[in-house]
Amino acid sequence: MGWLGDALKIRVTAPPEKGRANEAVVSLLAERLGLPADAVAVASGHSSPSKVMAINGMDDEAIKKALG
Repeated sequence: MGWLGDALKIRVTAPPEKGRANEAVVSLLAERLGLPADAVAVASGHSSPSKVMAINGMDDEAIKKALG
């Protein structure tokens, strides 16, 4: 959806049941960043709409550039 300050707003269609939405967010970010799925993980907020993501292999500047 876009950047809101330092936060990226993402919308996925997967239901927030049994981790499906988290998996969809991880998959989407990994694909957009050109990283393997195991390089992206939910660091906190597993059951919350607001999440902190851990992304290995890229710094903050490269992530922002890649996600526009």
